[in-house]
Amino acid sequence: MLKKRIIPCLDIKDGRTVKGINFIDIKDAGDPIELAKKYIVEGADELVFLDITATNEKRKTLAELVVKIAKEINIPFTVGGGINTVEDAATIIKAGADKISVNSSAVKNPVLIKEIAGRFGSQAVVVAVDTKFENNDWYVYVNGGKIATGITTIEWVKQAEQLGAGEILLTSMNNDGTKQGFAIEITNTVSSAINIPVIASGGAGTKEHFKTLFENTKATGALAASIFHFGEIPIPVLKQYLKEQNIQIR
Repeated sequence: MLKKRIIPCLDIKDGRTVKGINFIDIKDAGDPIELAKKYIVEGADELVFLDITATNEKRKTLAELVVKIAKEINIPFTVGGGINTVEDAATIIKAGADKISVNSSAVKNPVLIKEIAGRFGSQAVVVAVDTKFENNDWYVYVNGGKIATGITTIEWVKQAEQLGAGEILLTSMNNDGTKQGFAIEITNTVSSAINIPVIASGGAGTKEHFKTLFENTKATGALAASIFHFGEIPIPVLKQYLKEQNIQIR
């Protein structure tokens, strides 16, 4: 049984950490380097850094910022945003990332998953999936949740696994930023359908939401942003609560 992981997410725009609701209404949440340092002290298990406008603005992830953050932290570090080629991935890994997150680029060119896994190993490839419930099913969206693909989420995660993804980062657009809880049904469906770890994202608002997620799905990680950035639920408090609920965490 894999121990559960608590993972803060730094959404980066113009070099600052930001947070939105349902992928819009973006607000400033602070300096990413200061936040990264805080999360090391608090005992985060991993850190995810997503340059949220890189794909839409057609530019590369901020490699310099990755270098600065990598110098400050000693936990697994995943970086995504605007990674379209193996060379892009190599630049980010050289800058200090442990894992690469691909989203829109992988949907548009699925062989990219295979290429990055072939060069750096599956453990270095996280396929981020932005999913939305509509017309009685969950569908994949790309370009920061702006473009519908018509591909069902379950079909895509299975393909991603076959191509060499080592992990799925599943974000429910319906739940994102709402603080109403994770999307349990789709998280359970996805984590039961594949044999690689799933990180659930979108909707964390209370300690109980993490308990519900871990007790009702096979997700091995829970990712959240604003509740950690703004100190609403400090990570040590959350971890202590989960231990008291007999949930095995790192």
